[in-house]
Amino acid sequence: MALHLLSKLTFQADLATLILTSMPSPDPNPLTSRSFESQNLELKKNEKNLAQQTRNLLIVVVAVGLSLLLGLGLQQQSARPSLTALAEAAVPYEAALTNGKPSLVEFYANWCTSCQAMVGDMAALKGEYGDRVNFVMLNVDNSKWLPEVMRYQVDGIPHFVFLDRKGEAIAGAIGEQPRTILGNNLEALVNEQPLPMQTGIGQTSIFNPEIKAGAGDPRSHGASPSA
Repeated sequence: MALHLLSKLTFQADLATLILTSMPSPDPNPLTSRSFESQNLELKKNEKNLAQQTRNLLIVVVAVGLSLLLGLGLQQQSARPSLTALAEAAVPYEAALTNGKPSLVEFYANWCTSCQAMVGDMAALKGEYGDRVNFVMLNVDNSKWLPEVMRYQVDGIPHFVFLDRKGEAIAGAIGEQPRTILGNNLEALVNEQPLPMQTGIGQTSIFNPEIKAGAGDPRSHGASPSA
C-alpha cells in the first residue's frame, strides 16, 4: 500500500514538473512588448516619410522636365523665321531688276495668314537658292508698290511672280504653294529652263488695292509711313 502511494506521488510530481517546464518563461523585461510596438511605429513612420520624399522627388523631376520642354519650345519658336525678318532681309526690288539674277517676287502683307503659313518654306528656299535668286518681298499695304500691284494684277496674296535675269515676268502663282513646286520652279529658273508650273493657285488672303493707301517703307508691314 505504501509503495503504491509512493508511486502515485512520484507520478504526480513528474506531471507537475512537466507542466511547469512546458509553460513559457516570464518576460524578464516587461518593456519588451512596448519596445517592439515603438519600433513598429517608428518603422511605419520612416516608411511614410520615405514615400513622401519619393513623391516630392517625382514632383521635382516632373517640374524640371516641363520647364525644359517649355524652354525648348520657346527657343524653337523664337528661332523660327518671321515674315518681318524675311522682308527685312529681302533684296530691294530695284536692285533685283538690275543685278543680272533671276528673281522670285512675293506680294505679301503682315495680316495675311497664308503668307505667314509659308514663312518656314520661304526661309528654307531662300537658304537653298538665295545666292542664285533674288528673293524680293513687296508689301501691298504700301502704296509705293501700287504700280507693281496693278501691273501683275495682284488681287490675292501671297502672289508670286518669277522674273528672268532681265527682270521680265515669265510665270506667276497665287496663294499658298507647296515647297516642292516652288523649288522645282526655282531650279528651272536658275538653269534658264521652262518652269514646270507656269501658274498655280492656292489658298489666298483677298486683297483690294483700291482701299490701300499711305506711302512708306515697303517692308513696314502696314506700319506708319516713314519718309
